[in-house]
Amino acid sequence: MLKIDPAANCQTVITTFECSPGTCADLLDKLQGAYADFISHQPGFIAAGLHVNDAQTRIANYSQWARREDFQAMLRTEEMRERNREIAGLCTRFEPVMYEVAGVF
Repeated sequence: MLKIDPAANCQTVITTFECSPGTCADLLDKLQGAYADFISHQPGFIAAGLHVNDAQTRIANYSQWARREDFQAMLRTEEMRERNREIAGLCTRFEPVMYEVAGVF
């Protein structure tokens, strides 16, 4: 379960996906499948959440990892590289960015 805590010793990754209303549901299905079947079973994975905007033109993904190296290792696997090629075909762009929690209110 996601827990946002500045004292937590973990790596936060926020990824935004730009898509069209016509591809949003397919993209969401691919992302949910990736988490259920693969990502959530990778070493260092803690938790993740997926969010869709009302216009169905953006999906935001918040994930937590024990270490940044765990996230990077998952991205380098052949399975995730293949999945990311499929995901890239359903959106105009996506960008994962690593963050540190600066505050919770």
